[in-house]
Amino acid sequence: MSYELLAAVDLGSNSFRLQVARVVDDQIYPLDGVKETVRLAAGLGHGKLLDGASQLRAIEALSRFNERLRGFAPDQVRAVATNTLRVAKNAPQFLPQAEAALGFPIEVIAGREEARLIYVGVAHTLPNPSNQQLVVDIGGGSTEFIIGRSFEPQALESLYMGCVAFSLRYFPEGRMDKKSLREAELAARRELEAIEHDYRALGWDEAVGSSGTARALLDIMELNGWAQGALTRDGMDRLRALLLRVGDVNRLGVAGLKPDRLPVLAGGFAIMSAIFDAFRLERMSFSEGALRLGVLYDLHGRYHHKDLRDATVLQFVRRYQVDQRQAERVHAAALQLYRQLEPHAADDHPDLHLLSWAARLHELGISVAHAGYHKHSAYILGNADMPGFSRMDQARLARVVLAHRGKLEKVNSSVVDRRDWTLILCLRLAVLLHRSRDDYAELPVRIERSAQGFVVSASNDWLSSSPLTAASLQDEQRLWGAIGIEVKVRAQRAKSAAAL
Repeated sequence: MSYELLAAVDLGSNSFRLQVARVVDDQIYPLDGVKETVRLAAGLGHGKLLDGASQLRAIEALSRFNERLRGFAPDQVRAVATNTLRVAKNAPQFLPQAEAALGFPIEVIAGREEARLIYVGVAHTLPNPSNQQLVVDIGGGSTEFIIGRSFEPQALESLYMGCVAFSLRYFPEGRMDKKSLREAELAARRELEAIEHDYRALGWDEAVGSSGTARALLDIMELNGWAQGALTRDGMDRLRALLLRVGDVNRLGVAGLKPDRLPVLAGGFAIMSAIFDAFRLERMSFSEGALRLGVLYDLHGRYHHKDLRDATVLQFVRRYQVDQRQAERVHAAALQLYRQLEPHAADDHPDLHLLSWAARLHELGISVAHAGYHKHSAYILGNADMPGFSRMDQARLARVVLAHRGKLEKVNSSVVDRRDWTLILCLRLAVLLHRSRDDYAELPVRIERSAQGFVVSASNDWLSSSPLTAASLQDEQRLWGAIGIEVKVRAQRAKSAAAL
């Protein structure tokens, strides 16, 4: 399926943004944009809890976005949240309210996934993407760094420093002096130490800035005649001198500075100054492409069977030397079982995708150790960098894989979406049926829903000839019963059915 219109929602730490775009010949053309200055990171208090005021600002902004998105199908919209909702401990309680206000699901994406999407957006705006680019995106709570060439990132990193957090910490109420600026720059340099050597070793032909801080700094430099078309070291030096002379960004009467950038200008400037020093930059061009544009291109690709998540799964299968024949056996069986339960599900249904990935990756952990391999598989899937996957994607995938063998109590408390039990049952049965790593001309069991759970049916003759599998199915009844879900196994005879 393809759409003429797509929409991306970026829940940043400083601003929430909505971008609506038209798709023409595989190119994205922005049509309409809405920005709400929410300052979500400013509401992250002690204990990393979002305060009520910031949550209210966020809900109100998302409600306004909801009005603009009326009439959009769920597949036309992708909403992503970044650093503040990555670190907020009460994000799980806040997100359902946010999704209800927006009217669409919200994905909390990992830092490197954010960096990848930023690069996708920037690369589609560059005049010569075949050059090697250093892309820098200073956000409200984190800063992303990418080195890439020809739409392919070579290095991705997200550092925990942003213009909102730094402004609050080092420049309270906008006050700035040499001491506070130096402290902020040193803090940023300490963060940059983790990547600057490797990034300089990779090298780049051009440095590119994206998003709000880079845009604000460029506007000031251009409108005051300090630079043209790019941020420069000379322009940074001139702005530094002005900031220190005034001593308070609220009294900074300078052309090009928008009122909504005032509260976060000092923190953003300090981070950019440290970046110029760490990477020995003299010049940084600006790109209008950023996270929202990257989300739109990524979303568009999913409807042309170019889902990066499929490529990531294949890469993991190869990296961890998964037995591909066994993975395909389990994959085919799991999807057949799911189709028995959900015969009308579309081929691109998200649950089918998740079950497909789980089946292909369930033995990932054997590369670590055979004993408890499902735990190793789940740990890798929950914690590795998986391009294209949101943190919720990964958590759900890890949970289904963890539950594919052994007791179910270990995941019972973490299953939020009841549909996951369907996926878990299909995967468990598929693994159980292929325990001997053999093939079936026809799947020997059928499953259906019952009032209390599920019924698994198989012929009496097959069960009699497969005593090990029959015993394992009886164990399944017990294991599911322990968490309050009935899975009844029935032996099918000629005209009747009797419980095992």
